Amino acid sequence: MLNLLCFKEIADYSAAPELTPGTPITGKDAFRKYIEHTNPFLKESGGELLFYGDAGKFLIGPRDERWDFVMLVRQKSLQDFLAFSSNKEYLAGLGHRTAALEDSRLLPIVKSGKTT
Repeated sequence: MLNLLCFKEIADYSAAPELTPGTPITGKDAFRKYIEHTNPFLKESGGELLFYGDAGKFLIGPRDERWDFVMLVRQKSLQDFLAFSSNKEYLAGLGHRTAALEDSRLLPIVKSGKTT
């Protein structure tokens, strides 16, 4: 799954006040908390965080569209992803993601056959 992420300047924990840090943090820092919380559940479900990093400007694409961060996650199957995404312990930390993000896209991708 390809994730495109745009962070809030300051994380907004109003939807998950129980997760609010002692002092305000950036959206990017809140998303780091989300990754730290999520990774054990992802691994347990057979998933893997393959890549994450800062995004640059598009070489080809809309000039007014911007993304701050890109993440590539592999999951064994749709069923495994659905089980992971409904895990109550995972969901307990989802507020970090909500607090962090201004906008996001999730694009499921499937490896195709040989390329020439």
